[in-house]
Amino acid sequence: MGANNEAWHDKALKWDPVVAATKQFFSDPESTGLMASLTFFPGPDRRRMCRAGTYENPDVPMTSLPSQAFGEAIDDVTPQREDDWRMGTPTAFVVEGTVDFIQEERQQSPGKYAVVLVTDGYPQLCEGSDSIEAVVEHVQAARQNGIATYVVGVANPPVRGAPENVENLQDIAKAGGTGEAFIIDTGDPAETTATFKAAIDQIRGTAITCTIAIPPAPDGRTFDKQKVNVTYTTGASNTPTNLLYDQDCAAESAWRYDDPGNPTSIELCASACSTVQADPAASLSVEFTCEDVIEVPL
Repeated sequence: MGANNEAWHDKALKWDPVVAATKQFFSDPESTGLMASLTFFPGPDRRRMCRAGTYENPDVPMTSLPSQAFGEAIDDVTPQREDDWRMGTPTAFVVEGTVDFIQEERQQSPGKYAVVLVTDGYPQLCEGSDSIEAVVEHVQAARQNGIATYVVGVANPPVRGAPENVENLQDIAKAGGTGEAFIIDTGDPAETTATFKAAIDQIRGTAITCTIAIPPAPDGRTFDKQKVNVTYTTGASNTPTNLLYDQDCAAESAWRYDDPGNPTSIELCASACSTVQADPAASLSVEFTCEDVIEVPL
């Protein structure tokens, strides 16, 4: 994305503005409550690059946001010399390995997981099973297991000879259940940074976890655990559905407190969590009411 070996690989037009927005997302206080990991294309060893197992251990492990660890990792892989840029786009292998990592991770930490694929081109340098079609197959399989895939395509700048490089990425986003890919134009670094940030903010806004931290009560007020209403709205409907409070999670579509005696978070029970994970366009709302709406055992 910034090797400068071609006019459309201009570091100042692609890598720098995309990195600026990416770092901002990971360190932004508005990302509080999310967790993320980060995986880079390794290059140039094709035996390692073209292998899903390479990506089962991310470069930055699952980390609570905000965090400076991601920006530091990006700085570490940013070459000081143009000859040291990592080449190749082993997309199918990256997706396969990342999904394997997520499958393992959510056994230990249940929740809603998603893949965000950021790329400035189509699969290349890995022969055989690395193609848009192969990526689509992996993404579809992940989607069937409740893992959505968002795609951010960084288009080539408008310079002579620049090939089309993002149109087919739409197929990946659709297979991932997230609609259209976010296509980021380049040519104006400031505009690229702003557009990329807006895309990431939109993705962040759709991320729903199965655990919601209870925010501090406003000044002069105290939290009342019996005055809480949790609702879920599907991606296909604007009508919210109330989720039941059930500390034992015996009921369908229910939620509970982490500690009913001194709650610090709201947790979706397994059936409700699975429903939310299967709907990338879902929205989850927590309302703090004026009257008792649930009864919490002491």
